[in-house]
Amino acid sequence: MIVRRTLVAATLAAATLSVSMHASAQTVLKAADVHPPGYPTVVATENMGKKFEAATNGKYKMQMFPSSVLGDEKTMIEQTQIGAIHILRTSLGPLGSVVPDVNVFNMPFVFRNEAHMRAVIDGPIGQEILDKISASPARLVALAWQDGGSRSVYTKKPVRSPADLKGQKIRMMGNPLFIDTMNALGGNGIAMGYPEVYSALQTGVIDGAENNPPSMFTANHYTTGAKYYAQTNHLIIPELVVMSKVAYDKLTPAEQTLIKKLGREAQMEQRVLWDKSVADYSAKLKAAGVEFIEVDQKPFFDATAPVRAKYGAPYADLMARIAAVK
Repeated sequence: MIVRRTLVAATLAAATLSVSMHASAQTVLKAADVHPPGYPTVVATENMGKKFEAATNGKYKMQMFPSSVLGDEKTMIEQTQIGAIHILRTSLGPLGSVVPDVNVFNMPFVFRNEAHMRAVIDGPIGQEILDKISASPARLVALAWQDGGSRSVYTKKPVRSPADLKGQKIRMMGNPLFIDTMNALGGNGIAMGYPEVYSALQTGVIDGAENNPPSMFTANHYTTGAKYYAQTNHLIIPELVVMSKVAYDKLTPAEQTLIKKLGREAQMEQRVLWDKSVADYSAKLKAAGVEFIEVDQKPFFDATAPVRAKYGAPYADLMARIAAVK
């Protein structure tokens, strides 16, 4: 009986040790996003993690932290730089302060439409910018692009021309280029983290914001009295999936190649999810009483010419190449 108990105990101990060794051998990659579960960027990044786990036979497992639980984008970029976050889906707005080269994509009306933007990021120019990010001192490795859609202004009063923005406080991402863009349009650009926008709209700290329909709906901004969505499309900004260089450097060369390949797959998967979400959330916003206003974009384009002149000077040749992409 004693021998049997000893054998059972030894077997259990061995099993426990095996599980412990397996658990300790698995590396958990922390991924983060400001958007909620089910959002196209979150789903595509999660699927990338699942593929990476499968391809490495469980050596790596991704844990997603959505809904800004690890902070706003500026904070999360800083955490990714030091390796506290391993994979981050981020907007180019706050990243422009860290890697100035991405600001060429941040300028108002640099893309004719979303199809033009996709042709650019899928081609040589898109790869050049990814490489510049990875080669910069920012300690970030750019894995892939994702869609962020067209950004338009939503407010509590209808906007049909730049004159209608006069005196209105409009939230912008934290980048001087965006503040100058809104100021050029006649509004008063206010830099503010994404998680703060809902309460700021609710309390009247700001009069409006600008973003795409999925963000307006999932963040519940339409419930704050912002019932007018003026389709200015003043910014069409691709977004990024980046990896902390601290974490990336710990991968084998084969794993580094793999994570970039899976990032590109996520880029294409997210695009399909994105198009569906824009259609779905636009319909939901309209059903909730939001009025979509078609505007003449030329006055908005003309008003932002000084912004392109100011910030585009270092990128004149690149902007010409972007314009030439069919």
